[in-house]
Amino acid sequence: MKKALYLLLPMFLVGKMAISQPVSLAELPEAVSNNAVTAAVADGKTYVYSFSGIDSTKIWSGIHLKAWRYDLLADEWIALPPIPDPAGGKIAAAASFIKGKIYVVGGYHVAQNGNETSSAITHVFDPATNVWLPDAAPIPVPIDDHVQVTWRDSLLYVVTGWSNTTNVPNVQIFNPLSNTWMVGTPVPNNVDYKVFGASGVIVGDTIFYAGGARTGSNFPPTSFFRKGIINPNDPTQIEWTGFDEPAAKGYRMAAATFGNRPIWLGGSDVTYNFNGIAYNGSGGVLPLDRTTMYDPGSGSFYQTTGNMPAVMDIRGAAQIAENEVIIVGGMSAGQQVTNQVWRIPLDGLTGVDGNVNESAFFKIYPNPTSGGLVVEVPGKFEVEIYDASGNLVLHEKAEGVLRFFTKNLPTGMYFVEVMAADGMRGAKQVFVKN
Repeated sequence: MKKALYLLLPMFLVGKMAISQPVSLAELPEAVSNNAVTAAVADGKTYVYSFSGIDSTKIWSGIHLKAWRYDLLADEWIALPPIPDPAGGKIAAAASFIKGKIYVVGGYHVAQNGNETSSAITHVFDPATNVWLPDAAPIPVPIDDHVQVTWRDSLLYVVTGWSNTTNVPNVQIFNPLSNTWMVGTPVPNNVDYKVFGASGVIVGDTIFYAGGARTGSNFPPTSFFRKGIINPNDPTQIEWTGFDEPAAKGYRMAAATFGNRPIWLGGSDVTYNFNGIAYNGSGGVLPLDRTTMYDPGSGSFYQTTGNMPAVMDIRGAAQIAENEVIIVGGMSAGQQVTNQVWRIPLDGLTGVDGNVNESAFFKIYPNPTSGGLVVEVPGKFEVEIYDASGNLVLHEKAEGVLRFFTKNLPTGMYFVEVMAADGMRGAKQVFVKN
């Protein structure tokens, strides 16, 4: 019975199990996908915004510049003035709230003949007055399907993405106070880092981004995970590292933070064009109901499935609280552009308590591993390890440290479950056997 419960519960538990579930909110007045989404505060209230995107036709002429605002208290949407882009509709833009304004950056236009053009415009929206202000300085390298994150409500980082003909390694940094773009340390100039359709966040002074599509035949998906440590004394200087990690695979996922951890929601494992049809010729792509979380403290990844709506083609999540995000539109099963809006409690989604100190009461290392694994827990504890099918491969009691060899284990993902001797603390972590 315990094995069955293990497969049904989230893979990482701390304290009591959260029971909250995603809640369907007022629907958008019309379906939209590949839209730029963010949250913003105006007059002390938090609102959610959706900018541009593609409608249910999923063809070039269905790409538009429409904008919407959601009022959390009234549970209703209102139409805003459309994005003032003279080149017409665009998709794959990104929106960020910083210094009291919303900045909508990049995206691409699709012509009737199929030609695609990346945008260099930096649009500025004032949520206090619901009007578009004059455009800010254009981004030096036109960009779309990029990673866009904010640092300390001070700087906006645009990392990699597609620029007209290929993926680029550029890191472009916008300072809203001076209305200028700066050049950041580029990501390494290779297919592991240069991607389109990736997503990420900043936690502290570190950029985390996962997934995306590489250049190459049919734009294959990547499972490379990247970190960029920002130098707070010179924020243009970034130290980039990365490693291959199966749990980092994904395309056009939403990204958020919870308990000082980055988290990714939904998306797909197959790359596709704006109509939801796979680049590799396999047909329509399936959306995922998957959540992936990375714990910087332990270096471990945790994934759950089945406890959020299956949705893909997401260009941002509106983080309305430390433990809540709102997802707006996207594509559901059958590549259907949707007008669904979901309020998602991250604690209920992952089963993780936001208390970082409590959740990190034990460590496992090295991870990934090939020869052996070490489990460290203060005091006496009991540990069980399961394979990906839920089969028990180890059950031991120890105090302080447990070491065991993994060289005879098949390659794959395993789950470590630890219970402290007092019975009051329990948690699960994931390790990968190379």
